[in-house]
Amino acid sequence: MNIEQARFNMIEQQIRPWDVLDTDILDLLMVVKRENFVPEAYKALAFVDTSIPLPGGGAMLTPKLEARIVQDVQVKKHENVLLVGAGTGYVAALLAHRARHVTAVEIDPALKAQAEKNLAANGISNVTVELGNGAQGWTNGAPFDVIVFSGALPVLPEAVLQQIKVGGRILAIIGESPVMSAHLITRTGENGYDTKKLFETDVPPLAAAVTPSHFTF
Repeated sequence: MNIEQARFNMIEQQIRPWDVLDTDILDLLMVVKRENFVPEAYKALAFVDTSIPLPGGGAMLTPKLEARIVQDVQVKKHENVLLVGAGTGYVAALLAHRARHVTAVEIDPALKAQAEKNLAANGISNVTVELGNGAQGWTNGAPFDVIVFSGALPVLPEAVLQQIKVGGRILAIIGESPVMSAHLITRTGENGYDTKKLFETDVPPLAAAVTPSHFTF
């Protein structure tokens, strides 16, 4: 397999048609080598339009979803980012190239170790990987400029809204399979939030996400 050709095809055939048109993001996908972050058993799927299973029931999202999330959250060089669900470190690496610092929270100790190893091997030094449950967000380092959830949430916890600065953005995939939507929530003031629905999708839930009560009568 010609790796660079496969990467080019991934960008042109999967990612660009999914409204990822920001040339900085497209260039970034050439720089951060996705194959370096894919678990060994799935290396052959590094450029395929499929999610890749991870330990603990999570998954690496499809390349087009990863790219779209990084594009739509519009991280700037001075900003501090919280990523909930570090996985193998790939999305953290993409965000790190655009941010001042990324705090990536991972609930699975083996994945935390893998993410740290992958990030170090790829020369990325402005990411801190923390072990813990970030399903309610993360108070250490809050408020953040940007918060990204890499798995689905049934509902966005109220606590997360307080962990973002005014002018900051939260990107979360909200809902329960098979009906989920990605939302960009911008904090407009002390108590003001503007929510924009970006696209519909269906991804694995975030580990330890708080499920709302389903009342039965």
